[in-house]
Amino acid sequence: MDTSNDAARDALIWNDWHPVAALDGLRAGRTQLLGVALYVEPGDGSPNAPRVTRLDLGTPCHARARHGVVWACLGEPRADIVAIPETAEPDRRLLHAGAFRVHVSGLRAVENFLDMGHFPFVHTGYLGVEPYTEVAPYRIEHDEANDELYARDCRFYQPRAAMTADAALDVQYVYRVARPYIAVLYKTCPPQPARFDVIALFVQPLDDEWCVAHTVMSYLDDASPDEALRGFQQTIFAQDIKILVNQVPRRLPLTAGSEHPVLADAMSVAYRRWLRARGVTYGTTDGAVAGTTASPSQGAQHG
Repeated sequence: MDTSNDAARDALIWNDWHPVAALDGLRAGRTQLLGVALYVEPGDGSPNAPRVTRLDLGTPCHARARHGVVWACLGEPRADIVAIPETAEPDRRLLHAGAFRVHVSGLRAVENFLDMGHFPFVHTGYLGVEPYTEVAPYRIEHDEANDELYARDCRFYQPRAAMTADAALDVQYVYRVARPYIAVLYKTCPPQPARFDVIALFVQPLDDEWCVAHTVMSYLDDASPDEALRGFQQTIFAQDIKILVNQVPRRLPLTAGSEHPVLADAMSVAYRRWLRARGVTYGTTDGAVAGTTASPSQGAQHG
């Protein structure tokens, strides 16, 4: 199903930057964004000057390299690529942890990323463990100047919060929703408790019901090998996929009362309200066309 017309009607999504490939090891290949088939390649032989071409029209898209990924915009960019200053700090490791193709709306993937309640049951022994299942109250904040959403004062007991953790920790979290398909997590860094490790989830909406989740880490870790850091994060996301593929419906409902949240879901509720207030329909049940299904002909072949 061609969903590019649906995406074009959602101006906020169409005119935003989206990830389409990992910079590390970038090679020419096909992928898809918002129902549009694309060809991604290093420009002038350099991954830092990528080219992205629409295969249906044979025309170039806006393309840039930042935060370890290639970004593309099918329309006219309404703003710059989201700022994450930590990815440029010289004492950090910037690693693309992998690109996971999942049969679910990208908005569902972001919402799952924001959910602490599943830690003890899905990420047992890593991000949570029974009987430490309670999600303590936290604070929701809207940054009006940048139109971003934050969850602050989040804490959770974790047996193994990171590769650098050699003991269980009461981990502090800050969640940030920067764009509909972009979320950033700041969490306690075991070797440097005064600073945060940063994990960014950049979601590539292939179409309404399929996405590729790009996980990018900006870590304060001088000891762990790259593959060990990637492997740890890939283990976590592989556990999340079991939740995501069973989401019904695959698109995210935004209508109040369509699903029944609990107190621990405060960030999820705020995220849905934030999307609804901005008129986002792509990837939601509000934007679904009755009787249609989505099955992209091309999934991401990078990362």
